[in-house]
Amino acid sequence: MNRLKELREDKDLYQKDIANLINIDQSNYSKYELEKINIPIETLKKLADFYQTSTDYILYRTDERKPYKKSIMNK
Repeated sequence: MNRLKELREDKDLYQKDIANLINIDQSNYSKYELEKINIPIETLKKLADFYQTSTDYILYRTDERKPYKKSIMNK
């Protein structure tokens, strides 16, 4: 299952809910979940913050769902 879909469904939200949160059309968000288009970096960061996980988890670079500790540069 797609990680974005999994994270969204864990919060009992619809695609339109997340699309509204990140200020895009639901159809574009659907394309993110279907991996038909790449997620812009700023949007990816917003999603990771909202889901309280890392961008690496969303991008399948790790199976660790817990977010990383914030670096000094991100404070």
